Amino acid sequence: MKSEKQKMLDGEPYFSFGEELFSERQHAKDLVFKINALHPHLVEERHAIIRSLFGKVGKKFFIEPPFRCDYGYNISIGENFYANYNCTLLDCARVEIGANVMFAPNVSIYTAGHPIHFEPRNKEIEYAFPVKIGDNVWIGGNVVINPGITIGHNSVIGSGSVVTKDIPDHVIAAGNPCKVIRSITEEDKRYYFKRKTF
Repeated sequence: MKSEKQKMLDGEPYFSFGEELFSERQHAKDLVFKINALHPHLVEERHAIIRSLFGKVGKKFFIEPPFRCDYGYNISIGENFYANYNCTLLDCARVEIGANVMFAPNVSIYTAGHPIHFEPRNKEIEYAFPVKIGDNVWIGGNVVINPGITIGHNSVIGSGSVVTKDIPDHVIAAGNPCKVIRSITEEDKRYYFKRKTF
């Protein structure tokens, strides 16, 4: 018989308030508290805690406090990752983030969800589906990424977007719900903001 943790990791309905999962969330909260309470100059100490919390990290990364997550061990970040203030990763399922990814402030990734119908929801049933973000992605401020989403390589998600469907490689996407606006082209190399050239 599967544990509730194994059901969670397998994308099956599960109960999150059992002893094992509650204990693991409390452990993560202890480490997150330390991350957020450290003096800003204690960067290496903060990085050491993040390395012990996350499942996988690159050699170079920077996460601005405050930061929040559920478990930590389901989070994988690639080389040269940057997250600005108030990053929230509800990592009940895997959150895989590629190399050279940037998060603006208030980015939230939610792998967890609850049933639509109130009866199973009131029984405290949850589910979780992985989120995957490719290499060279920039996520704008106040973006929400919902369970089960994949964002392709080299794409940009505009500020304030709510991502409810997969986003392909090499595009700009924005809105609520988030939709592809256009492809990113070689011409875009010339500009740093709208039509302002380097």
